[in-house]
Order: sequence, then structure tokens, then C-alpha cells
Amino acid sequence: MVHTITSENFEKLVQNSEKTVLLDFWAGWCGPCRMMGPVVEGLAEERRDVLFGKVDVDEEEALARRFNVLSIPTFIVFKKGEVVARTAGVRPKSALEGLL
Repeated sequence: MVHTITSENFEKLVQNSEKTVLLDFWAGWCGPCRMMGPVVEGLAEERRDVLFGKVDVDEEEALARRFNVLSIPTFIVFKKGEVVARTAGVRPKSALEGLL
């Protein structure tokens, strides 16, 4: 399952998560973002030990600014509420797995 992350649920789902969290910062108009969607969804099915979330940068500009997201897609990994890894652009599944 991939959660929709908003400013309202960020603290509960990301900062206070016992699990590692991978956030996908994306937008509906972004071709590379749409290409990565199935990759993220596939990982979410395989890795039940990780919480996966999507942040629509058009709807959640404050979160995008907070994490200095300058290009999309951007993937940020959190552990215990802290950023531990990030990458941007189209990446193979193995690259995202490597971040986890």
C-alpha cells in the first residue's frame, strides 16, 4: 500500500513511524514521475517492513520546500523521523531498494 502524504498526516505517518519510510515526491503532469509510480507500488507490495508514501508537490508545496525538493521525482528515506538517504530522477528498482 502506498499512502498519500500531506502536511496534516506527515507527523503521524512519517515522523512517528516505527518503520523505515520512503517518500516519492511527484506530480501528475510529470512523465518520469508516472514512470516511477509502478516501481514504487511494486516495492510497496514486496516490502511490508517499509512504509511507502507519495507527496504531490503541487498540492503539498510546503513539504516540498521543507525537504528542498527541486526536481521530481525525488525519493527521500526516513528512519525514526530523520532523513537518511535521497535520490532524484528515474531510477531502477534496485537503486530504490539500495536506499532502504
